[in-house]
Amino acid sequence: MEFRTKAKLADEEGVRRTLTRLAHEIIERNRGLEQLALVGMQTRGVFIADRLKKLIKEIEGGEVPSGVLDVTLYRDDFRLKFKRPQVQVTNINFDVDEKNIILVDDVIYTGRTVRAALDALMDLGRAARIQLAVLVDRGHRELPIKPDFVGKNVPTSLGEEVRVRMKELDGEDSILLVEEIDMKEGPTDVTG
Repeated sequence: MEFRTKAKLADEEGVRRTLTRLAHEIIERNRGLEQLALVGMQTRGVFIADRLKKLIKEIEGGEVPSGVLDVTLYRDDFRLKFKRPQVQVTNINFDVDEKNIILVDDVIYTGRTVRAALDALMDLGRAARIQLAVLVDRGHRELPIKPDFVGKNVPTSLGEEVRVRMKELDGEDSILLVEEIDMKEGPTDVTG
């Protein structure tokens, strides 16, 4: 499948501003840092959680524990979608019991990945509360899952996708709206 960029929704400065606002909202809603922890979902959610952790430290002056979560083996489409799953690292070096966990991802779509993440977190302990922070909510939910913290709401059609690009992985920070292209038309501005 080939895609073309339809719109640039945020550049580096826009991503920075959005993350700064999310960090403030997380601190305010949780009344500080007590029992707070961040868990980034592989892959881009990890980078977003790392940046939120740094911003929270700048704002409040305190450290927040963070971890990395891979949900590949918890997905309900695991056997359908992945013939050879690419399992990544889960690394949570703190006790999740009684913590207020902020689960972090780049884009929420159907809600199925978040459901898998909740199952994975429950296997690690009993958090006091789990909240969801996403950079982009693009709608089209298949499960009754709603993020607590949203950077941008971007309604999409079924032929469109939202691509978050992170400097650590992609060489730039941006949020792109892309659409599937008909190969009969021929590619113009193709993104990967």
